[in-house]
Amino acid sequence: MWKRRKKSAGPMGPHALELCDLCGRTFPEQEAVRGHVPDSSAAGPGDGWSDGLRRVTACSESHLDIVRERYRHRPYIQEELWAAKITRVLTSGPPFLALEQLACRTGLHEPEIRRAIAWHNAHRPPVQEP
Repeated sequence: MWKRRKKSAGPMGPHALELCDLCGRTFPEQEAVRGHVPDSSAAGPGDGWSDGLRRVTACSESHLDIVRERYRHRPYIQEELWAAKITRVLTSGPPFLALEQLACRTGLHEPEIRRAIAWHNAHRPPVQEP
């Protein structure tokens, strides 16, 4: 006797919801309008092909246009992207690497790594004393 395969409901069940990056409204996943915007703070966990791009989701084309316009006015700082790449490498493997190893794993050169570290140190939040 043959068994029928059940349709997969996906990771969130049959009624997965999305959240609009502009208004915060939730709506069904199939109604989502998506795009990518330049963002120097975006470095995903993967191989880095989308580093510097942030995926955005909106409930309508008009909201997506507004989100894109907001990102258009945000400065794109190369050192911020490099710092995000370094953070990804250091949090996904050995926390201590020689400069040559870090360069190899990030694809950055030594001067870029040094500039990224300086940018990170200048922009990190202050440590709260207890």
